Amino acid sequence: MVKPIVVSIIGAGRIGRLHADNLRAMPSFKLKSIAEAMMSEELLAWAESRGLGSVFAAGEDILNDPEIEAVFICTPTDSHASWIERAAHAGKHIFCEKPISLSSEETQRALQAAENAGVLLQVGFNRRMDPSFRKLKRLVQSGELGNPHIVKITSRDPQPPGEAYVRSSGGMFMDMTIHDFDMARYLVGSEVAEVYTRGANLIDPMFGRCGDVDTAVITLTFVNGAICVIDNSRQAVYGYDQRVEVFGTLGSATADNCRPTTVEVSTATSVTRDQPEHFFLERYNQAFMEEIVAFARSVRLQEPVICSGRDGEAAQLIAEAARESYLSGLPVKLSVTAAEAGFSELQAL
Repeated sequence: MVKPIVVSIIGAGRIGRLHADNLRAMPSFKLKSIAEAMMSEELLAWAESRGLGSVFAAGEDILNDPEIEAVFICTPTDSHASWIERAAHAGKHIFCEKPISLSSEETQRALQAAENAGVLLQVGFNRRMDPSFRKLKRLVQSGELGNPHIVKITSRDPQPPGEAYVRSSGGMFMDMTIHDFDMARYLVGSEVAEVYTRGANLIDPMFGRCGDVDTAVITLTFVNGAICVIDNSRQAVYGYDQRVEVFGTLGSATADNCRPTTVEVSTATSVTRDQPEHFFLERYNQAFMEEIVAFARSVRLQEPVICSGRDGEAAQLIAEAARESYLSGLPVKLSVTAAEAGFSELQAL
């Protein structure tokens, strides 16, 4: 029997707890401890209900534990890079939620620390592991669709986040659209050469007060000539709207919304079906599981991760360009050489 990988989680908010429950359900892992700076009775009760006896207020207690082989970094975005560096120096393999940071300089230091330490770093772009999107990727790779010409990505949340979250998140492009930037690179298999953004405040003036937008359309032009159009909204009243289409020289393929059931009711007055899944926890539940299965395989076999730190850096560079384009009203060209290091993982399934 293969010995499980001993892991711990730094940051026990919503996403940290999701990973905790998934890790506990997998024989590949042994979840030993968690760390959360915002200690509370509610957190301790939650940990006790999961059989977690080791709950620390300081992440250093986890990094100083020689038994821990890997850490999941699920803290607020502005602390990701710092924790990556510290975990790398401690010799721990790293799974980090996106984005790596809100600063290109911080991201580069974090990636260099991981590379210097020889530890694996996987970024949590879980949508790569969604079964529907993975099938789109296989169709592109197989050549069944020919050369991709147009990719359309729709990504709309069911309701806006709170103001405190918006102010600390890095904004729509860094927090929300960054998933779509990664998906576009993943599907097209090429680097982005130019970004053009149009954004607006149509839902809540709060976003404007935070220097952000709540509605946007972004056009990506790739080095290989393909074009991707992404539309985002912070509020789709009918549910979590997640659709992707790839159109190529030999055909097209579409991944539609996931719904609780496939039942369609037809009567004399209407044809109805279930609304899309409510939000990302429901829509991407399997993808969250599969990304840590892939991480376990990479750690066990010392093989490349499904989504590398360089992939995370490439998506971050696109997000920065998208915001620059929104502010200037002009297309922004990317330095392809700055993102080329992340291209190695684009062909992985």
